[in-house]
Amino acid sequence: LALLALPPVWAATPSLTADQILARIDQNLTFESRSSRMTMTVTKNGRVKTYEIVSYGRGAEEGASEYLSPARDAGTKMLKKGDELWMYMPSVEKVQKISGHMLRQGMMGSDLSYEDMLESDDWRSNYNAVALPDESLGGRPCWVLDLTAKSEDVSYPRRKVWVDQVWLLPVRQELYALSGMLLKVWIMSDPKQYGERWYPMKMTVEDKLQQGSKTEIVFTEMLFSVPLEEEIFTTRWLER
Repeated sequence: LALLALPPVWAATPSLTADQILARIDQNLTFESRSSRMTMTVTKNGRVKTYEIVSYGRGAEEGASEYLSPARDAGTKMLKKGDELWMYMPSVEKVQKISGHMLRQGMMGSDLSYEDMLESDDWRSNYNAVALPDESLGGRPCWVLDLTAKSEDVSYPRRKVWVDQVWLLPVRQELYALSGMLLKVWIMSDPKQYGERWYPMKMTVEDKLQQGSKTEIVFTEMLFSVPLEEEIFTTRWLER
């Protein structure tokens, strides 16, 4: 886990309740508007595939993305509006709504499911949190939370989360099924400060049900509070 050591001049956030920690995470990961460029590298069965993507977000409920490369996937677009997700594939020139069992499939073959795309960043509304004893992760002090879903609509009934006490980011998550089986491990690292917000510039997701399966996302450009065209968040944009 590549996390920076904690400089001695930095002070950890004063002790917070589990609910307050969730509120601060939500505050860090939710934004009025954002545009970004990233690479997504998917490793499965010893094979590696890298995508280049541009994405746009507005609040916690709206998101859009377009694949720029590789050439065979260029022009593929996705649109999230609340709990609905659409996809446009230029090869068939058709907009398709992603629903039902399709939501559990890996997005473009990655370890992130389409359901993960729809998962709200509003953890405070979706989970009850219990604080566990603090731990050190990569030499950095972390709060540890055990999260239990408030309803059956949430993708992961239970999460164990390590929250960096300075960055207020979930630097490690273990995602569990209702049976208690570990499904995925999600790492957030290489944070960059934007005003009062820390945002992870790298995310790594491992599917624990598939040996050696890993997806790494690296943000190469990140802009917050940017003006975005209204049409980006409509199905018209998908075929534009």
